[in-house]
This record gives sequence, C-alpha cells and structure tokens, in this order.
Amino acid sequence: MSTKIKRAIVMGATSGIGREVVRELARQGWQVGITGRRDDVLRDVMAEEHQVTAMQRIDITHDDAPELLLQLIERIGGIDLYFHSSGIGYQNTALDTGKELATVETNALGFTRMVDAVFHYLAERPERPAGIAVISSIARTKGLGAAPAYSATKRYVSHYMECLSQLCRIRHLSHIRLHDIRPGFVRTPLIADGNGYPMQLDPQRVARSIVRGIGRGRSVITIDWRYRLLVAGWRLIPRWLWVRLPISTEKK
Repeated sequence: MSTKIKRAIVMGATSGIGREVVRELARQGWQVGITGRRDDVLRDVMAEEHQVTAMQRIDITHDDAPELLLQLIERIGGIDLYFHSSGIGYQNTALDTGKELATVETNALGFTRMVDAVFHYLAERPERPAGIAVISSIARTKGLGAAPAYSATKRYVSHYMECLSQLCRIRHLSHIRLHDIRPGFVRTPLIADGNGYPMQLDPQRVARSIVRGIGRGRSVITIDWRYRLLVAGWRLIPRWLWVRLPISTEKK
C-alpha cells in the first residue's frame, strides 16, 4: 500500500466551499496549504486543522499573486491538487457597473491568472500527476439577467477548463487532470444576501461530493442530482423563450 502523502493548495480557503474542502481533504489525510485574502481567518483555519501546514495571504486580483502561489507550493513540497474556490457574485438587476467589473476582475481575470500559473508549473513536472479543480456553477448553463457578470464569468471559467483539457491533449500533458465543478445554490456567505435561494445545498455534503468526484477522476462534477435535472431542462429551452423568462430571486 502506498504511503505517499498527497498535497493540495486550496485557493479561497477562508469561507464557503473552499473552507469545507479544506476540512474534507484534511479529514482524508491530505497535507494542505491554504490561501485567501484574510490573514486572521487563515490563521484560524491553520489552528483548527492539523493537516494544514502552510498559509499565504493572496489576492488573486494582484499581479504578484502567481509568484506568491508558487512560493506556497514549494513550501509544502509540490502539489497533487490545486483547488480554486475564489469567486464573488451579485444579483444585480440594477446593473451596478462597479459590481459587474469587480466580478469580472475576480472570477475571470483572477481565475485565469492563478490557473495559468499552476498549469505552467505542472506542465514542467510531468513526473508528478496532479489535478486542477475549479468552481464554476450551474449558472454557466444559461445567461442570467439578474446576475450578468456572475453567470457570464462562470461560463468563461467552464469554457476555459474545457479549452485546457483539449490543450493537454495537444501538448501530450496526460499527467494534468482538469475538474470543472458545477454546484447549485450552496449555503455559504456568497448567497447570504437576504434573497430567497431555492434548493440550497449543505456545504459539508457538497465538499464531500467534490473530493469524491475528484478522486474518481471526473472532469465535470455537477452537484447534486436535482441540479443535474435542472440543468438538463434549461438546455432544452430555446434562446427566444429563455430571454423572456423573469428568472430572479432578488427581492424588489
């Protein structure tokens, strides 16, 4: 039986899905490095989880973020998994441009900055199979008028991961595994805005499903079965009808 220690970096480890994935990986014996924008919370997570052995404050919207991430990877001795759970989103029927640009900066530009850094790192180390797992969303399925930048950037994330999967084939990088994780509404601070979100998922159960799906090598992980059915139904709706549907949970 192999005794190899598995190592992971969790980006966005201070709350929500990222925090629960840290707990689940630690429970399964992974050595975990954590990162996010809040030093105090990162220190709290380290104190709670003995398997968390290193931390680094990183803001993915800053140019120095990739360098700081690579330093963290070296400090834990390499990685078997990079888990990206750093994102923001708003229901924004007023189309507040500041909120839209902030969402794009984090969910699209910040995501690209970090995932590209990890991809290049892994591409240069073919002797060590490793995965890149990112949170997109079921919101990537259709454009949501109540959250334009959020749904558009989640589509971008998902599409980008598909492109990287094909790029791995082109460049014969079979040791890199890509995982596109598509949850529905998860009970996290991201949706704690007073709006009534249906079919909310328990974050601990979501984390278990994510880690299990990654372990099974699944390239697309939609959580859970109710959302798989919902997404299948959404895909059947033609565009001319979809844009006429007033889909929103935002309170007026």
